[in-house]
Amino acid sequence: MQNYEEVSILLVEDDDIDAKAVQRGLKKLKLVNPVVRVKNGLEALVALRNKRAIQRPNIILLDLNMPIMGGIEFLKEIRNDPQLHDSIIFVLTTSNSDEDRVAAFKENVAGYIVKSDVKDGFDKVMNMLDHYWRVVLLPTDPK
Repeated sequence: MQNYEEVSILLVEDDDIDAKAVQRGLKKLKLVNPVVRVKNGLEALVALRNKRAIQRPNIILLDLNMPIMGGIEFLKEIRNDPQLHDSIIFVLTTSNSDEDRVAAFKENVAGYIVKSDVKDGFDKVMNMLDHYWRVVLLPTDPK
């Protein structure tokens, strides 16, 4: 049996109900990965740059429509940061806009998930992420 490296999750979500739904999905699947939640892109950058706040490897679940610093602005900032540019980011948003989807993929997101398309809560999304980090080798913290 292969040993899996623990993967931290950074949940960038300003909506309390959606954040709780993601956390319930993790709990229901008995995933015990560390989860750090922040409410906007600026808080996410602070958490990522403070290596004690969230460890690598990590996966970022990013909402797009947030106050202070939205998701697209966050994506542009992170892709220009030499320490964070290789972060694995899945967009998890209410926006089904082609413009937002194109903008997100231009910033090399790993996936774009529209919340209203997620049937049965976030269980399937969490299950997909669980399989993802067990199969894909993720970048670790550069020393």
